[in-house]
Amino acid sequence: MKKSSTICAGIDVGKYKLDVAIDAKPARAGFDNDVGGHKGLSAWLRQRRVKRVGVEASGGYEQDVVTQLRRDGLVVIVFQPARVRAYATFRGQLAKNDRIDAVMIAACTAASKKIHAPPDPRLQQFAHPLTLIEQITEDIARFKTRRESCRDEHSRRHWDEEIARCEKLKERELKALVAAIRAHRDLAARLTLIESVDGVGLRTAVAILVRLPEIGRLTREEIAALAGLAPYDDDSGEQTGARHIRWGRKRLRGSLYAATLSAAMHWNPQLRDFYDRLIAAGKTHKVALVACARKLLIFVNTVVERGTPWAEHSAAA
Repeated sequence: MKKSSTICAGIDVGKYKLDVAIDAKPARAGFDNDVGGHKGLSAWLRQRRVKRVGVEASGGYEQDVVTQLRRDGLVVIVFQPARVRAYATFRGQLAKNDRIDAVMIAACTAASKKIHAPPDPRLQQFAHPLTLIEQITEDIARFKTRRESCRDEHSRRHWDEEIARCEKLKERELKALVAAIRAHRDLAARLTLIESVDGVGLRTAVAILVRLPEIGRLTREEIAALAGLAPYDDDSGEQTGARHIRWGRKRLRGSLYAATLSAAMHWNPQLRDFYDRLIAAGKTHKVALVACARKLLIFVNTVVERGTPWAEHSAAA
């Protein structure tokens, strides 16, 4: 089979520095992980006629360099660390350091056959406010747990005040984020379609829009895998193991799971019937809810793909 002539590079991203390697070539370099370093890296890559770049997701430290490279016309693939590690194991590369990782990311990039279109760059600016809202929600849950364990009135008043303050802050931040999204007509229309699905509230709709920009453009299997809701086989010979979900986008999966708790119990008749059938078939509550979360996401994917609100085709879902 003829090897692709596309020149590929890999970047290992650290908090302060970037290590870069070009696949099957001795070219190596290092750059600072800041605005100047990103511009220097982009020029270095383009001088060497690199067309495709692989970057390992690194807790958000990769976002600015990815934005710069895409702005300069390079195709950028963002890999989950587990995928690169699995590829390195397959290649027999057990040693690990920043330079070796850059080489492995470059090789993984060259071996990738399916390249998805980059996400809408407008959505990246909404990711940080959404994370803030999610973190405030987590704080509220912790404060409520602490309040329940209090035995004196003074402590309970303190946590009541903290909970009320955070609730107001969360409401204000969500309102501002939704207004910023709806300032874009196409994003506003997509958000409305997502929210039209029974059981998907506004905050969950925002999470799907921002965390899953591929919604409506991929198959149901692909979209479930991206969210970390796809069940994977664990069979060998005559042994049949339990199916497990793995990988995917953790914060998105958490939002979908929380929405499903109420959707499958109250708001979505199709999900409620599906949940009851699974429980009757002997599935545990958690397994049934994960399956319902996957189906809820498929409903949303279908709505966005067709461009019609949920009410117009829910009976056929």
